[in-house]
Amino acid sequence: MLTALLASAFARVALGNVEREYPRRLDQLVTGPGMEWQPKKLHPAFYGSYDWHSAVHMHWLLARVLRLHPALTEAPQIAAVLDSHLSPESMKQELAFFNAPGGRTFERPYGWAWLLKLQAELLELDRWHQAVAPLAAEVAKRFAKYVQGSPYPVRAGAHGNTAFACVLALDYSQAAKDPLLKRDIQAAAKRWYALDRDYPTRYEPSADDFLSPALVEALLMKRVLPEEEFSGWMTSFLPDPGPLAEPPTVADHADAKQSHLDGLCLSRAWCFAQLGYPELAEKHLAAGMPHVVGGDYNGEHWLASFAVLALGYQASAAARTTP
Repeated sequence: MLTALLASAFARVALGNVEREYPRRLDQLVTGPGMEWQPKKLHPAFYGSYDWHSAVHMHWLLARVLRLHPALTEAPQIAAVLDSHLSPESMKQELAFFNAPGGRTFERPYGWAWLLKLQAELLELDRWHQAVAPLAAEVAKRFAKYVQGSPYPVRAGAHGNTAFACVLALDYSQAAKDPLLKRDIQAAAKRWYALDRDYPTRYEPSADDFLSPALVEALLMKRVLPEEEFSGWMTSFLPDPGPLAEPPTVADHADAKQSHLDGLCLSRAWCFAQLGYPELAEKHLAAGMPHVVGGDYNGEHWLASFAVLALGYQASAAARTTP
């Protein structure tokens, strides 16, 4: 579970990252020679943490920590940062970027999903959500159109993965009371995945994975199918975790791509806990946690978010298996 001690450590990492401008990865589409490219001018809210999506989910971490542990020593600093970054003026500029020519598909679907997840947390916290609402509403509209119009899912184990994005977007649909987005995601998930059978677990992981395509697909289907129907689907799709039960080998935690595998440990733990494998969740959490705080910036700018995701379900999974 997310103890106060861990929450404090993760908060300090996130606070350091969300205000760190450089190094910065640029992903926007430049459509002309005179376009602005400097991150802090384009993204006054989400200019830190190496890239836009990591900045978004580190803000989510701060909001989650503040909601679960409001008495933390770091709470005043968290509130001050969120006051500044999630101000109406900052969010107006973020929305303007999305509405500019270079922002149409910016961060689709991963960054979109984390923005929606952030807004879901702010709604639970009942702070800052009004300022974020216009951007969240625009992203939700785009997300719905995206899943409606996609004949196939993205099954990769990194940012393009469709199932992971849909799981986070479902959390937003519930918090924001958006039944139409929920309906569109449910319909797309069934269209994409309902006939999947005999997943080849031996093909995971790839060297770029921070998500398990098999497990996030299973988690999404657990969210959209009735329990009995999901049980039959899961038996056909993934009757046994097989090689997924073993944490991946990471030879170089400072390598930008290999550090993804540390995140894979944490995201697998998040999935295993919800899919009814608490021992595997614990095993993967133990493999990933040593690299969350105090490691190279390639991992530290984002791993804590996935640790908090996993820890949020660890306790409930253990409780379900306690006699």
